Amino acid sequence: MAATWSADDVREPEPTATWDVIVVGAGPGGLACAIAAADAGARVLLLEKAGDVGGALHFSGGHLSAGGFSAQHERGIEDDPERHLADIRRISRGTAREDLTRVSLAEQPAVLEWLLAAGFAIDPATPRIVHGHEPYLTPRTVHASAVPGGPAILAVLRPLLAAHQAAGRIDLRCGVRITDLLTAPPMGGARAETGPATGAQHGDGRVSGVVAEDGNRWRAEAVVLATGGFGFAPELFAELEGAPLTTSAAPTSTGDGLLMGRRAGAAVQGTGMYIPTFGGLPPEGDDPRVDWTHRPQLVAVERPPWEIYVDPRGRRWIAEDEPSIDRKERALTTIERMTFWMVFDERALRESSPMVHGWSAAELAERCGRRRGVHRAGDLGELAELAGIDREGLLETVAGYNGFVAAGRDPDFGRAHLPAPIAEPPYYAIENHPVTLITFAGLDVDTRSRVRRADGRIIPGLYAVGEVIGSAAVNGNAFCSGMCLTPAMAFGRLVGRDLAGRGGSPRQKPR
Repeated sequence: MAATWSADDVREPEPTATWDVIVVGAGPGGLACAIAAADAGARVLLLEKAGDVGGALHFSGGHLSAGGFSAQHERGIEDDPERHLADIRRISRGTAREDLTRVSLAEQPAVLEWLLAAGFAIDPATPRIVHGHEPYLTPRTVHASAVPGGPAILAVLRPLLAAHQAAGRIDLRCGVRITDLLTAPPMGGARAETGPATGAQHGDGRVSGVVAEDGNRWRAEAVVLATGGFGFAPELFAELEGAPLTTSAAPTSTGDGLLMGRRAGAAVQGTGMYIPTFGGLPPEGDDPRVDWTHRPQLVAVERPPWEIYVDPRGRRWIAEDEPSIDRKERALTTIERMTFWMVFDERALRESSPMVHGWSAAELAERCGRRRGVHRAGDLGELAELAGIDREGLLETVAGYNGFVAAGRDPDFGRAHLPAPIAEPPYYAIENHPVTLITFAGLDVDTRSRVRRADGRIIPGLYAVGEVIGSAAVNGNAFCSGMCLTPAMAFGRLVGRDLAGRGGSPRQKPR
Protein backbone atom coordinates (compact mmCIF):
# COMPACT_ATOMS: atom_id res chain seq x y z
CA MET A 1 0.00 0.00 0.00
CA ALA A 2 1.31 3.45 -0.90
CA ALA A 3 2.40 5.63 1.97
CA THR A 4 0.71 8.90 2.91
CA TRP A 5 3.09 11.72 1.99
CA SER A 6 3.57 15.27 3.14
CA ALA A 7 6.25 17.87 2.63
CA ASP A 8 7.58 17.11 6.12
CA ASP A 9 8.28 13.40 5.70
CA VAL A 10 9.87 13.46 2.23
CA ARG A 11 13.58 14.01 1.90
CA GLU A 12 14.84 16.60 -0.51
CA PRO A 13 17.53 15.83 -3.09
CA GLU A 14 21.03 17.14 -2.63
CA PRO A 15 20.84 20.86 -3.47
CA THR A 16 23.88 20.73 -5.77
CA ALA A 17 22.73 17.69 -7.77
CA THR A 18 20.97 18.33 -11.09
CA TRP A 19 20.09 15.74 -13.71
CA ASP A 20 18.59 15.88 -17.13
CA VAL A 21 17.30 12.31 -16.98
CA ILE A 22 16.45 9.83 -14.23
CA VAL A 23 16.55 6.22 -15.39
CA VAL A 24 14.84 3.73 -13.06
CA GLY A 25 16.26 0.25 -13.57
CA ALA A 26 19.77 -0.71 -14.68
CA GLY A 27 18.97 -3.73 -16.82
CA PRO A 28 19.66 -3.87 -20.58
CA GLY A 29 17.23 -1.08 -21.51
CA GLY A 30 18.16 1.19 -18.62
CA LEU A 31 21.90 0.77 -19.14
CA ALA A 32 21.61 1.45 -22.87
CA CYS A 33 19.48 4.52 -22.18
CA ALA A 34 21.79 5.95 -19.52
CA ILE A 35 24.93 5.35 -21.59
CA ALA A 36 23.41 6.83 -24.76
CA ALA A 37 22.15 9.91 -22.92
CA ALA A 38 25.54 10.41 -21.28
CA ASP A 39 27.30 9.88 -24.62
CA ALA A 40 25.23 12.78 -25.94
CA GLY A 41 26.12 15.05 -23.00
CA ALA A 42 23.24 14.56 -20.59
CA ARG A 43 23.65 14.16 -16.85
CA VAL A 44 21.93 10.96 -15.73
CA LEU A 45 20.83 9.57 -12.38
CA LEU A 46 20.61 5.78 -12.72
CA LEU A 47 18.73 4.02 -9.92
CA GLU A 48 18.68 0.25 -9.41
CA LYS A 49 16.89 -1.63 -6.63
CA ALA A 50 19.23 -4.64 -6.74
CA GLY A 51 22.74 -4.56 -5.34
CA ASP A 52 24.28 -4.61 -8.82
CA VAL A 53 23.41 -3.55 -12.35
CA GLY A 54 22.34 -5.99 -15.07
CA GLY A 55 18.74 -6.91 -14.33
CA ALA A 56 17.63 -9.72 -16.64
CA LEU A 57 21.12 -10.00 -18.14
CA HIS A 58 22.22 -12.12 -15.19
CA PHE A 59 19.68 -14.79 -16.19
CA SER A 60 19.16 -14.27 -19.92
CA GLY A 61 20.31 -16.53 -22.72
CA GLY A 62 21.63 -13.34 -24.31
CA HIS A 63 20.14 -13.82 -27.78
CA LEU A 64 20.30 -10.71 -29.98
CA SER A 65 19.05 -10.21 -33.52
CA ALA A 66 19.16 -7.63 -36.28
CA GLY A 67 18.70 -7.47 -40.01
CA GLY A 68 21.80 -6.31 -41.90
CA PHE A 69 24.82 -6.04 -39.59
CA SER A 70 28.51 -6.79 -40.00
CA ALA A 71 28.52 -10.39 -38.73
CA GLN A 72 25.94 -11.25 -41.38
CA HIS A 73 27.86 -9.41 -44.07
CA GLU A 74 31.02 -11.35 -43.21
CA ARG A 75 29.22 -14.63 -43.82
CA GLY A 76 27.48 -13.49 -46.99
CA ILE A 77 24.03 -13.40 -45.39
CA GLU A 78 21.73 -10.93 -47.14
CA ASP A 79 19.35 -9.28 -44.71
CA ASP A 80 17.81 -5.97 -43.74
CA PRO A 81 15.15 -4.62 -41.34
CA GLU A 82 12.36 -5.18 -43.87
CA ARG A 83 13.13 -8.89 -44.12
CA HIS A 84 13.36 -9.03 -40.34
CA LEU A 85 9.94 -7.36 -40.14
CA ALA A 86 8.48 -9.86 -42.60
CA ASP A 87 9.63 -12.74 -40.40
CA ILE A 88 8.13 -11.10 -37.30
CA ARG A 89 4.83 -10.55 -39.11
CA ARG A 90 4.76 -14.22 -40.09
CA ILE A 91 5.73 -15.61 -36.68
CA SER A 92 3.47 -13.26 -34.68
CA ARG A 93 0.57 -13.60 -37.14
CA GLY A 94 0.58 -9.83 -37.41
CA THR A 95 -0.08 -9.27 -33.71
CA ALA A 96 3.00 -7.15 -32.92
CA ARG A 97 2.69 -3.36 -33.05
CA GLU A 98 4.15 -2.53 -36.43
CA ASP A 99 4.92 1.09 -35.56
CA LEU A 100 7.10 0.12 -32.58
CA THR A 101 8.58 -2.90 -34.34
CA ARG A 102 9.73 -0.78 -37.29
CA VAL A 103 11.38 1.75 -34.98
CA SER A 104 13.19 -0.98 -33.08
CA LEU A 105 14.32 -2.94 -36.16
CA ALA A 106 15.79 0.20 -37.74
CA GLU A 107 18.01 0.68 -34.67
CA GLN A 108 18.89 -2.97 -33.97
CA PRO A 109 21.80 -3.25 -36.44
CA ALA A 110 23.38 -0.24 -34.70
CA VAL A 111 22.88 -1.95 -31.32
CA LEU A 112 24.82 -4.97 -32.55
CA GLU A 113 27.63 -2.83 -34.01
CA TRP A 114 27.80 -0.88 -30.74
CA LEU A 115 28.22 -4.03 -28.70
CA LEU A 116 30.71 -5.57 -31.13
CA ALA A 117 32.78 -2.39 -31.10
CA ALA A 118 32.76 -2.49 -27.29
CA GLY A 119 34.26 -5.99 -27.35
CA PHE A 120 31.27 -8.32 -27.39
CA ALA A 121 32.48 -11.65 -28.78
CA ILE A 122 29.78 -13.69 -30.51
CA ASP A 123 29.79 -17.45 -30.82
CA PRO A 124 31.61 -18.34 -34.09
CA ALA A 125 28.59 -20.43 -35.10
CA THR A 126 26.42 -17.32 -35.21
CA PRO A 127 24.52 -15.60 -36.79
CA ARG A 128 22.27 -18.64 -36.90
CA ILE A 129 18.66 -19.73 -37.05
CA VAL A 130 17.41 -20.62 -33.56
CA HIS A 131 14.84 -23.42 -33.32
CA GLY A 132 13.91 -22.99 -29.66
CA HIS A 133 11.00 -20.88 -30.88
CA GLU A 134 9.41 -20.48 -34.29
CA PRO A 135 12.49 -19.93 -36.50
CA TYR A 136 13.36 -17.04 -38.75
CA LEU A 137 13.94 -17.78 -42.43
CA THR A 138 17.29 -15.94 -42.31
CA PRO A 139 20.19 -16.45 -39.86
CA ARG A 140 20.25 -13.25 -37.82
CA THR A 141 20.55 -14.32 -34.17
CA VAL A 142 23.84 -14.00 -32.30
CA HIS A 143 24.89 -14.84 -28.76
CA ALA A 144 28.02 -15.49 -26.76
CA SER A 145 29.60 -18.95 -26.61
CA ALA A 146 29.02 -19.22 -22.86
CA VAL A 147 25.61 -20.32 -21.56
CA PRO A 148 23.71 -18.32 -20.43
CA GLY A 149 24.95 -15.51 -22.63
CA GLY A 150 23.45 -12.51 -20.85
CA PRO A 151 26.45 -11.99 -18.54
CA ALA A 152 28.72 -11.60 -21.59
CA ILE A 153 26.62 -8.64 -22.74
CA LEU A 154 26.74 -7.13 -19.27
CA ALA A 155 30.53 -7.51 -19.26
CA VAL A 156 30.87 -5.16 -22.24
CA LEU A 157 28.36 -2.65 -20.86
CA ARG A 158 30.12 -2.28 -17.51
CA PRO A 159 33.19 -0.40 -18.84
CA LEU A 160 30.95 1.96 -20.85
CA LEU A 161 28.99 2.72 -17.71
CA ALA A 162 32.12 3.06 -15.58
CA ALA A 163 33.65 5.62 -17.95
CA HIS A 164 30.61 7.88 -17.58
CA GLN A 165 30.57 7.39 -13.82
CA ALA A 166 34.20 8.45 -13.61
CA ALA A 167 33.46 11.54 -15.72
CA GLY A 168 30.49 12.49 -13.52
CA ARG A 169 27.93 12.11 -16.29
CA ILE A 170 26.15 9.10 -14.71
CA ASP A 171 25.41 8.90 -11.01
CA LEU A 172 24.66 5.21 -10.33
CA ARG A 173 22.93 4.24 -7.08
CA CYS A 174 22.20 0.58 -6.40
CA GLY A 175 20.04 -0.76 -3.60
CA VAL A 176 17.50 2.02 -4.18
CA ARG A 177 13.92 0.91 -4.75
CA ILE A 178 11.71 3.51 -6.39
CA THR A 179 8.08 3.24 -5.37
CA ASP A 180 6.39 6.29 -6.90
CA LEU A 181 6.59 9.05 -9.45
CA LEU A 182 6.50 12.76 -8.64
CA THR A 183 4.43 15.17 -10.64
CA ALA A 184 5.09 18.88 -10.99
CA PRO A 185 2.71 21.08 -8.96
CA PRO A 186 -0.11 22.82 -10.81
CA MET A 187 0.63 26.25 -12.27
CA GLY A 188 0.95 28.67 -9.35
CA GLY A 189 0.88 25.84 -6.83
CA ALA A 190 3.20 25.60 -3.86
CA ARG A 191 6.20 23.29 -3.93
CA ALA A 192 4.82 21.29 -1.01
CA GLU A 193 1.93 20.11 -3.19
CA THR A 194 4.21 17.96 -5.26
CA GLY A 195 3.71 14.30 -4.35
CA PRO A 196 3.38 10.75 -5.59
CA ALA A 197 1.56 10.59 -8.89
CA THR A 198 -1.98 9.27 -8.93
CA GLY A 199 -4.34 9.51 -11.85
CA ALA A 200 -7.00 11.10 -9.70
CA GLN A 201 -4.86 13.69 -7.95
CA HIS A 202 -2.52 14.70 -10.76
CA GLY A 203 -4.51 13.96 -13.90
CA ASP A 204 -2.37 15.90 -16.40
CA GLY A 205 0.67 16.76 -14.32
CA ARG A 206 4.14 16.41 -15.80
CA VAL A 207 6.24 13.69 -14.20
CA SER A 208 9.09 15.54 -12.56
CA GLY A 209 10.90 12.95 -10.47
CA VAL A 210 10.76 9.81 -8.37
CA VAL A 211 10.20 8.75 -4.76
CA ALA A 212 12.28 6.02 -3.11
CA GLU A 213 11.06 3.48 -0.59
CA ASP A 214 12.99 5.27 2.15
CA GLY A 215 11.22 8.57 1.35
CA ASN A 216 14.07 10.16 -0.57
CA ARG A 217 13.12 11.86 -3.83
CA TRP A 218 14.92 13.21 -6.87
CA ARG A 219 13.78 15.43 -9.73
CA ALA A 220 14.71 15.69 -13.39
CA GLU A 221 13.29 16.91 -16.69
CA ALA A 222 12.46 13.34 -17.69
CA VAL A 223 12.00 9.95 -16.02
CA VAL A 224 12.61 6.74 -17.94
CA LEU A 225 11.10 3.55 -16.51
CA ALA A 226 13.30 0.55 -17.37
CA THR A 227 12.24 -1.67 -14.49
CA GLY A 228 11.60 -4.91 -16.41
CA GLY A 229 8.57 -7.14 -16.38
CA PHE A 230 6.50 -8.86 -13.72
CA GLY A 231 7.47 -12.51 -14.12
CA PHE A 232 8.30 -12.69 -10.41
CA ALA A 233 5.01 -11.18 -9.20
CA PRO A 234 2.38 -13.95 -9.00
CA GLU A 235 -0.61 -11.73 -8.18
CA LEU A 236 0.13 -9.20 -10.92
CA PHE A 237 0.88 -12.03 -13.34
CA ALA A 238 -2.47 -13.67 -12.59
CA GLU A 239 -4.24 -10.33 -13.11
CA LEU A 240 -2.61 -9.37 -16.41
CA GLU A 241 -1.70 -12.70 -18.03
CA GLY A 242 -4.38 -14.93 -16.50
CA ALA A 243 -2.14 -18.01 -16.46
CA PRO A 244 -0.28 -20.17 -13.93
CA LEU A 245 3.17 -18.79 -13.14
CA THR A 246 6.26 -20.96 -13.34
CA THR A 247 9.07 -18.56 -13.96
CA SER A 248 12.68 -18.17 -14.95
CA ALA A 249 12.45 -14.37 -14.70
CA ALA A 250 14.82 -12.33 -12.58
CA PRO A 251 13.76 -12.01 -8.92
CA THR A 252 13.69 -8.23 -9.45
CA SER A 253 10.93 -8.60 -12.09
CA THR A 254 8.12 -7.56 -9.78
CA GLY A 255 6.31 -5.04 -11.97
CA ASP A 256 7.40 -1.90 -10.08
CA GLY A 257 7.46 0.37 -13.11
CA LEU A 258 4.18 -0.92 -14.47
CA LEU A 259 2.45 -0.32 -11.14
CA MET A 260 3.90 3.19 -10.85
CA GLY A 261 2.86 3.99 -14.39
CA ARG A 262 -0.68 2.76 -13.81
CA ARG A 263 -0.97 4.91 -10.70
CA ALA A 264 0.05 7.89 -12.81
CA GLY A 265 -2.74 7.12 -15.27
CA ALA A 266 -0.84 5.10 -17.88
CA ALA A 267 -2.64 2.64 -20.10
CA VAL A 268 -1.59 -1.00 -20.36
CA GLN A 269 -0.97 -2.66 -23.72
CA GLY A 270 -0.44 -6.29 -24.70
CA THR A 271 -3.04 -7.98 -22.49
CA GLY A 272 -4.41 -11.22 -23.91
CA MET A 273 -1.13 -11.94 -25.73
CA TYR A 274 0.42 -14.36 -23.24
CA ILE A 275 2.02 -17.53 -24.54
CA PRO A 276 4.24 -19.83 -22.45
CA THR A 277 7.69 -21.08 -23.27
CA PHE A 278 7.39 -24.78 -23.99
CA GLY A 279 8.23 -26.85 -20.97
CA GLY A 280 10.56 -26.81 -18.02
CA LEU A 281 11.09 -28.89 -14.90
CA PRO A 282 9.05 -27.78 -11.88
CA PRO A 283 10.78 -25.60 -9.28
CA GLU A 284 12.15 -27.09 -6.08
CA GLY A 285 11.74 -25.88 -2.51
CA ASP A 286 10.67 -22.29 -1.93
CA ASP A 287 12.28 -20.95 -5.12
CA PRO A 288 9.59 -20.32 -7.78
CA ARG A 289 12.22 -20.20 -10.54
CA VAL A 290 12.65 -23.20 -12.81
CA ASP A 291 16.06 -24.73 -13.43
CA TRP A 292 16.54 -23.33 -16.91
CA THR A 293 20.06 -24.77 -17.20
CA HIS A 294 18.71 -28.32 -16.92
CA ARG A 295 15.66 -28.10 -19.13
CA PRO A 296 14.04 -30.90 -21.11
CA GLN A 297 15.14 -31.07 -24.74
CA LEU A 298 11.81 -30.70 -26.52
CA VAL A 299 12.83 -29.29 -29.91
CA ALA A 300 12.02 -32.09 -32.35
CA VAL A 301 14.34 -30.88 -35.09
CA GLU A 302 17.24 -31.07 -32.63
CA ARG A 303 16.19 -34.28 -30.82
CA PRO A 304 13.61 -36.52 -32.52
CA PRO A 305 11.40 -37.68 -29.65
CA TRP A 306 11.19 -41.22 -28.34
CA GLU A 307 8.72 -40.22 -25.62
CA ILE A 308 5.06 -39.31 -25.64
CA TYR A 309 3.55 -36.20 -24.01
CA VAL A 310 0.55 -36.77 -21.74
CA ASP A 311 -1.68 -34.38 -19.79
CA PRO A 312 -2.90 -34.97 -16.19
CA ARG A 313 -5.53 -37.39 -17.55
CA GLY A 314 -2.82 -39.44 -19.23
CA ARG A 315 -3.90 -38.40 -22.73
CA ARG A 316 -1.69 -37.31 -25.61
CA TRP A 317 -2.49 -33.86 -26.98
CA ILE A 318 -0.10 -33.16 -29.88
CA ALA A 319 2.32 -34.92 -32.23
CA GLU A 320 5.51 -35.01 -30.20
CA ASP A 321 7.62 -34.64 -33.36
CA GLU A 322 5.77 -31.47 -34.38
CA PRO A 323 8.61 -29.28 -35.69
CA SER A 324 6.97 -25.98 -34.75
CA ILE A 325 7.57 -25.02 -31.13
CA ASP A 326 5.05 -22.24 -31.71
CA ARG A 327 2.32 -24.79 -32.41
CA LYS A 328 3.34 -26.77 -29.34
CA GLU A 329 3.24 -23.66 -27.16
CA ARG A 330 -0.24 -22.75 -28.40
CA ALA A 331 -1.49 -26.30 -27.86
CA LEU A 332 -0.02 -26.25 -24.35
CA THR A 333 -2.34 -23.39 -23.39
CA THR A 334 -5.35 -25.67 -23.97
CA ILE A 335 -4.49 -28.42 -21.48
CA GLU A 336 -5.18 -28.54 -17.74
CA ARG A 337 -2.74 -26.38 -15.73
CA MET A 338 -0.57 -26.26 -18.87
CA THR A 339 1.28 -29.20 -17.28
CA PHE A 340 2.41 -32.32 -19.12
CA TRP A 341 4.71 -35.29 -18.69
CA MET A 342 7.27 -36.86 -21.01
CA VAL A 343 6.70 -40.61 -20.67
CA PHE A 344 9.27 -43.13 -21.98
CA ASP A 345 11.02 -46.38 -21.21
CA GLU A 346 14.52 -47.69 -20.58
CA ARG A 347 15.23 -48.19 -24.26
CA ALA A 348 14.37 -44.58 -25.02
CA LEU A 349 16.62 -43.38 -22.20
CA ARG A 350 19.43 -45.54 -23.58
CA GLU A 351 19.08 -44.83 -27.31
CA SER A 352 17.68 -41.30 -27.54
CA SER A 353 19.83 -38.21 -27.43
CA PRO A 354 19.87 -36.77 -23.87
CA MET A 355 16.36 -35.96 -22.70
CA VAL A 356 17.46 -33.07 -20.46
CA HIS A 357 20.13 -30.48 -21.22
CA GLY A 358 23.19 -31.10 -19.08
CA TRP A 359 22.17 -34.59 -17.90
CA SER A 360 23.48 -37.85 -19.26
CA ALA A 361 21.16 -40.87 -19.26
CA ALA A 362 22.82 -42.08 -16.06
CA GLU A 363 22.44 -38.68 -14.40
CA LEU A 364 18.75 -38.55 -15.29
CA ALA A 365 18.19 -42.03 -13.86
CA GLU A 366 20.07 -41.08 -10.70
CA ARG A 367 17.75 -38.10 -10.10
CA CYS A 368 14.55 -40.15 -10.28
CA GLY A 369 12.71 -39.94 -6.98
CA ARG A 370 15.21 -37.37 -5.70
CA ARG A 371 14.53 -34.40 -7.93
CA ARG A 372 10.96 -33.08 -8.02
CA GLY A 373 9.15 -34.03 -11.21
CA VAL A 374 11.48 -36.87 -12.27
CA HIS A 375 10.04 -40.36 -11.73
CA ARG A 376 10.85 -44.01 -12.47
CA ALA A 377 8.85 -47.17 -11.81
CA GLY A 378 8.82 -50.83 -12.74
CA ASP A 379 5.39 -50.63 -14.37
CA LEU A 380 3.23 -47.93 -15.90
CA GLY A 381 0.54 -48.05 -13.21
CA GLU A 382 3.05 -47.34 -10.47
CA LEU A 383 4.62 -44.61 -12.62
CA ALA A 384 1.24 -42.90 -13.00
CA GLU A 385 0.72 -42.90 -9.23
CA LEU A 386 4.18 -41.49 -8.54
CA ALA A 387 3.82 -38.74 -11.14
CA GLY A 388 0.21 -37.80 -10.41
CA ILE A 389 -1.13 -38.91 -13.79
CA ASP A 390 -4.47 -40.68 -14.22
CA ARG A 391 -3.58 -44.40 -14.15
CA GLU A 392 -6.17 -45.77 -16.54
CA GLY A 393 -5.67 -42.92 -18.95
CA LEU A 394 -1.93 -43.51 -19.11
CA LEU A 395 -2.26 -47.28 -19.57
CA GLU A 396 -4.76 -46.82 -22.39
CA THR A 397 -2.68 -44.13 -24.07
CA VAL A 398 0.58 -46.12 -24.02
CA ALA A 399 -1.21 -49.22 -25.37
CA GLY A 400 -2.70 -47.15 -28.16
CA TYR A 401 0.63 -45.52 -28.98
CA ASN A 402 2.40 -48.87 -29.07
CA GLY A 403 -0.22 -50.04 -31.57
CA PHE A 404 0.56 -47.01 -33.74
CA VAL A 405 4.26 -47.87 -33.64
CA ALA A 406 3.50 -51.45 -34.76
CA ALA A 407 1.31 -50.16 -37.59
CA GLY A 408 3.78 -47.43 -38.53
CA ARG A 409 1.07 -44.79 -38.46
CA ASP A 410 -0.38 -42.36 -35.87
CA PRO A 411 -4.00 -41.65 -36.86
CA ASP A 412 -4.62 -39.46 -33.79
CA PHE A 413 -2.01 -36.73 -34.31
CA GLY A 414 -0.02 -37.68 -37.42
CA ARG A 415 3.28 -38.29 -35.64
CA ALA A 416 5.83 -39.57 -38.16
CA HIS A 417 8.79 -40.43 -35.91
CA LEU A 418 7.77 -43.74 -34.29
CA PRO A 419 11.09 -45.34 -33.34
CA ALA A 420 9.95 -47.94 -30.78
CA PRO A 421 7.10 -48.89 -28.47
CA ILE A 422 7.16 -47.84 -24.83
CA ALA A 423 7.60 -51.37 -23.54
CA GLU A 424 10.96 -51.94 -21.81
CA PRO A 425 10.86 -51.35 -18.03
CA PRO A 426 11.66 -49.39 -16.00
CA TYR A 427 9.44 -46.54 -17.15
CA TYR A 428 10.07 -42.82 -16.72
CA ALA A 429 8.01 -39.62 -16.45
CA ILE A 430 9.40 -36.07 -16.48
CA GLU A 431 6.98 -33.34 -15.38
CA ASN A 432 6.93 -30.15 -17.46
CA HIS A 433 5.40 -26.77 -16.68
CA PRO A 434 4.85 -23.69 -18.87
CA VAL A 435 7.78 -21.36 -18.31
CA THR A 436 7.54 -17.59 -18.18
CA LEU A 437 10.71 -16.00 -19.53
CA ILE A 438 9.14 -12.63 -20.28
CA THR A 439 5.82 -10.91 -19.72
CA PHE A 440 3.70 -9.70 -22.58
CA ALA A 441 1.63 -6.86 -21.07
CA GLY A 442 3.15 -3.49 -20.22
CA LEU A 443 2.88 0.28 -20.30
CA ASP A 444 1.54 1.75 -23.50
CA VAL A 445 4.03 4.01 -25.31
CA ASP A 446 4.25 5.89 -28.57
CA THR A 447 7.09 5.54 -31.08
CA ARG A 448 9.27 7.90 -29.01
CA SER A 449 8.78 5.72 -25.91
CA ARG A 450 6.56 8.35 -24.26
CA VAL A 451 4.05 6.75 -21.89
CA ARG A 452 0.41 7.23 -22.86
CA ARG A 453 -2.95 7.27 -21.15
CA ALA A 454 -5.90 5.16 -22.30
CA ASP A 455 -7.14 8.04 -24.47
CA GLY A 456 -3.76 8.28 -26.22
CA ARG A 457 -2.60 11.46 -24.47
CA ILE A 458 1.06 11.59 -23.48
CA ILE A 459 2.02 11.74 -19.79
CA PRO A 460 4.59 14.56 -20.02
CA GLY A 461 8.06 13.72 -18.76
CA LEU A 462 7.49 9.95 -18.52
CA TYR A 463 9.14 7.37 -20.80
CA ALA A 464 9.42 3.58 -20.72
CA VAL A 465 11.77 1.09 -22.40
CA GLY A 466 12.41 -2.63 -22.18
CA GLU A 467 10.12 -5.28 -20.77
CA VAL A 468 8.09 -2.73 -18.81
CA ILE A 469 6.33 -1.91 -22.11
CA GLY A 470 5.50 -5.61 -22.57
CA SER A 471 7.01 -8.16 -24.89
CA ALA A 472 3.87 -8.11 -27.04
CA ALA A 473 4.84 -4.65 -28.31
CA VAL A 474 7.37 -6.13 -30.74
CA ASN A 475 6.68 -9.89 -30.49
CA GLY A 476 2.91 -9.90 -30.50
CA ASN A 477 1.44 -13.21 -29.37
CA ALA A 478 4.69 -15.08 -30.11
CA PHE A 479 8.40 -15.35 -29.41
CA CYS A 480 10.71 -13.91 -32.06
CA SER A 481 14.39 -14.69 -31.65
CA GLY A 482 16.44 -11.86 -30.16
CA MET A 483 13.40 -9.60 -29.84
CA CYS A 484 13.61 -9.08 -26.08
CA LEU A 485 17.11 -7.82 -25.27
CA THR A 486 17.78 -6.14 -28.60
CA PRO A 487 14.62 -3.98 -28.63
CA ALA A 488 15.20 -3.08 -24.97
CA MET A 489 18.62 -1.68 -25.86
CA ALA A 490 17.38 -0.19 -29.15
CA PHE A 491 14.61 1.79 -27.49
CA GLY A 492 16.92 2.66 -24.60
CA ARG A 493 19.50 4.15 -26.95
CA LEU A 494 16.87 6.01 -28.95
CA VAL A 495 15.19 7.63 -25.97
CA GLY A 496 18.56 8.39 -24.36
CA ARG A 497 19.69 10.31 -27.45
CA ASP A 498 16.29 11.95 -27.78
CA LEU A 499 16.34 13.24 -24.23
CA ALA A 500 19.86 14.54 -24.67
CA GLY A 501 18.82 16.55 -27.74
CA ARG A 502 19.97 14.15 -30.46
CA GLY A 503 17.01 13.20 -32.60
CA GLY A 504 14.45 14.98 -30.46
CA SER A 505 13.72 18.33 -28.93
CA PRO A 506 16.79 20.21 -27.63
CA ARG A 507 17.95 19.04 -24.24
CA GLN A 508 16.98 21.42 -21.46
CA LYS A 509 19.89 22.64 -19.41
CA PRO A 510 20.23 21.56 -15.77
CA ARG A 511 18.57 23.95 -13.39
